[in-house]
Amino acid sequence: MPTFDSDVCVIGSGLSSAMLSDKLAERSPGLAITVVEAGAALFDVGNRIKYRQRSLDYDESAWPGDIIEDQLAEGVICHTMAVGGQALRWGGACNRFSQEDLRLKSLYGLATDWPLPWEELEKAYCEAERRLYVAGEPSPCPGDGRSEPYPRAPVPMSYNTLVLRKWAEQSGFRWVVLPVSRNVTPTPDGRGTCCVFDTCTSVCPTGARYSPDWTFKRLLSQKKIVLHDRTLVRKLVLHDSKPSIAAAHGVHQDRPGEVAEYRARLFVLAAGYAWSPHLLLLSACPRFPDGLANSSGLVGRYMNGHKFFNAQATIDTQIYAGLCGADSLLSREYLRCPTDQPYVRHDLRVWESTVGRRPRPRDEKGQYLFGDQLMEDWRARVRGGTVRLRSYYDVHPSIDSRLALNPARKNRYGDPLPRIEHRFDETTLSREERVQQHIRAAFDRLVRTDNGKILSTSVGTYLDHPGGGCRMGDDPSSSVCDSHGRTHDHENLFVVGAPTTPTAGCINGALTFAALALRSADRILEVLQGH
Repeated sequence: MPTFDSDVCVIGSGLSSAMLSDKLAERSPGLAITVVEAGAALFDVGNRIKYRQRSLDYDESAWPGDIIEDQLAEGVICHTMAVGGQALRWGGACNRFSQEDLRLKSLYGLATDWPLPWEELEKAYCEAERRLYVAGEPSPCPGDGRSEPYPRAPVPMSYNTLVLRKWAEQSGFRWVVLPVSRNVTPTPDGRGTCCVFDTCTSVCPTGARYSPDWTFKRLLSQKKIVLHDRTLVRKLVLHDSKPSIAAAHGVHQDRPGEVAEYRARLFVLAAGYAWSPHLLLLSACPRFPDGLANSSGLVGRYMNGHKFFNAQATIDTQIYAGLCGADSLLSREYLRCPTDQPYVRHDLRVWESTVGRRPRPRDEKGQYLFGDQLMEDWRARVRGGTVRLRSYYDVHPSIDSRLALNPARKNRYGDPLPRIEHRFDETTLSREERVQQHIRAAFDRLVRTDNGKILSTSVGTYLDHPGGGCRMGDDPSSSVCDSHGRTHDHENLFVVGAPTTPTAGCINGALTFAALALRSADRILEVLQGH
């Protein structure tokens, strides 16, 4: 059995892992850090334009090689497994939660409170924004104060976004350009700059949008970490006589019959909301028959995320669809709910839209259109504008919102894969209709300012920005880890990022996951130094 020794063994290589590994290496030079990733190290920025073109021409994946065919879990919204994780495909949105997210129980009698003060999370937000070079503008909404300005000025608005902002502000809602980790000028670490290709929803061919593989490539070139890719960690091994983790056992894709043993002073699960709790459940042993770190019985419980409500609408304001569909506006108007009013919390987002504005071969009667007829029809339909509206809204998980081992689906090694089923608590279910009515009213208020019309509405069929499964708390009987991700059951085992969140808020989650991981890094360094 080959063995690999280090000070810190990090399992997973997504956004949280990149932030944590970078900070550990920076703050403690010489620290031996091994990162183990089930997927491949693609490191293929130079090929992304080609991949994008093949995706357009042949409907191929724009990310070849980022999926492991026998690791496709049920209920997971993104199957990416590669160095960089799901943030290979993210849009770069870097929104903050609000203070209310940490005090739901105290303020509203709902869900639970997070076991950390807002001031500490806000400090970690500032650090995450600096490391990601986030571009943004201050929010005009009360309660959104910042202790530091954004590291970079907001991304310049496209013509359409500029016009849409003037239109949207007529509603009385307050708007900002969405804060993003996307460069329009070079960064000190050499990342590329945005060329406004408008491919942000699939690939970023220049590297302007932050991607964790960039951080890992730099750390490797500087010899600050060791990376073992294409190696699936199948089990954490408990020490024979102590409640600490002695090793992690993994298997490389090219050597399926050979178990590699990773030994470290400290282990960090940074494998995301699905695979971190999954590994803890797979690692059950006689002393922890329900899985490691699971004396509370809450590993894989309280799986969270937020729901979303969509609309397409027409307005009289003239925009030219297709300029930059990835750019959007954000309003945090309803992120705060007065405690003496029925609970409703959601964001508001606006994009340009091409719905109903592309050339078409037939008219409403089914008659074919050719030549001048097609052009006249197209010109008539592109007068005014079409907008896409969306709102993330706050929902709270029940204890039965669960990740469990699925014996009906196993990988090539015979390990049961995770199955996630989301369930909501009773108060969430009871207010669902009222919340959706509130969002629809906000959309109506927006479009009424310009003789607009809602064309269609829909509710998302999954939870976005999911988390949970190893929720943090002060009480070991009702949580898996503390606010730094240190598990209550095993002093040398941390879980970082998305799995530790008790609730998911109503805003993009990536910046919060990164901030929590950076905060965990501080505590990990203290533990390694004997404090």
